[in-house]
Amino acid sequence: MATSSRRRLSSELAIVSGNANRPLADAICRALHVPLTDSSVGRFSEGEIRLKINENVRGKDVFVVQPTCPPTNDNLMELLIMIDALRRASARRITAVIPYYGYARQDRKDQPRVPITAKLVANLITTAGADRVLTMDLHAGQIQGFFDIPLDHLYALTVFEQYIQRKRLKSVVVVSPDVGGIKMARAYAKRLGAGLAIVDKRRASPEATEVMHILGEVKGKTCVLVDDLIATGSSLVEAAEALQQAGATAVYACVTHPVLSGPACARVASSGLKELIVTDTIPLEQRKRHPKIVVLSVARVLSEAIKRIHFEQSISVLFDGMSV
Repeated sequence: MATSSRRRLSSELAIVSGNANRPLADAICRALHVPLTDSSVGRFSEGEIRLKINENVRGKDVFVVQPTCPPTNDNLMELLIMIDALRRASARRITAVIPYYGYARQDRKDQPRVPITAKLVANLITTAGADRVLTMDLHAGQIQGFFDIPLDHLYALTVFEQYIQRKRLKSVVVVSPDVGGIKMARAYAKRLGAGLAIVDKRRASPEATEVMHILGEVKGKTCVLVDDLIATGSSLVEAAEALQQAGATAVYACVTHPVLSGPACARVASSGLKELIVTDTIPLEQRKRHPKIVVLSVARVLSEAIKRIHFEQSISVLFDGMSV
């Protein structure tokens, strides 16, 4: 980055972070050669969030780095309060950088008397005062339409692609763990020049257990499962076992968001997965670390998007790989 561009970034752009993922915010700042804006995010005695932006942000282009990962409610409230504080501090533009968008799994009314939390959270972020949103690998693509402000949707595809290419795996087949992930799997297969397979999971009857059908040739192949998030890990581990039973020689998994709740880590540790490759959109606690879990950083992808948004440049080059 040219010195003049760095000077412009330092004077006009501000990066602010809550407590959700400070290491990722620091990595983004290092990539952009700008300091992290000083802010205080604490709690009052009764538990309410107390926040203050300690630097002048009047007239600045501010990017708030705050995934709404567990503890989801705390991190979401921090994001909303921070946006409100920046709006009242006369920031010129506020972009909510939400690498992991929580409450995304309830994205439609699929049964009576249930909420659509993905839309509710979108309304809250907009009402708080965000001017645009930057996020990565949404659980469902239609969530982009829930916002009435501009939203840029990035993909971790290039980060995973580079890692898989460096491993020089032989006879690779990209596998979707369910029918809903076919589009993502097809994009990975295209970029990797690999085959494509799908794990079709269904119940033989209301009483019978789930059975797996593998659509595609995996015998003697190295399989790479791809998904947007791993929560308890049951579906992913079951899919890996089904692939091994079908004759796969090795099974890897590329999953963007490592929620890893409940028994997920234990399941991964005892599974037949060679590696679970995740990103740092969610910080991985020390107790969740395991030799099988590899963490890749998305800081450079996010920093490039931030720089392009700041300079009013197109960011489509960052997600052209998702075309199928």
